Amino acid sequence: MQINVSGPKVDVTPALRSYVESKFERILRHFDHLHDVGVQLSVEKLVHRADATLHAAAGKIIHAEATADDMYAAIDALADKLDGQIRKHKEKLTDHRKSEAQRADRAA
Repeated sequence: MQINVSGPKVDVTPALRSYVESKFERILRHFDHLHDVGVQLSVEKLVHRADATLHAAAGKIIHAEATADDMYAAIDALADKLDGQIRKHKEKLTDHRKSEAQRADRAA
């Protein structure tokens, strides 16, 4: 997975870049079928904003945004939102119905 961190009006320091990468490692533990991630960091007056777009398998695109008073807090909130969305997406992919073999055993 490739993480692209950019900021049109924000100087993306190595510390910010490594912090974003460490937070997105948690998301990879839940779902490893991600192709690339685009993260944009911006500051509007006193509000720090973090947006992310994840490209998952089968063309699924997941987007989230978060705002906070601090850039690190915005990144934390963004990671929490994406983590919830990824878990929900993974839950939808899982087949919760009983397999055909189990139904055949009960019928016999």
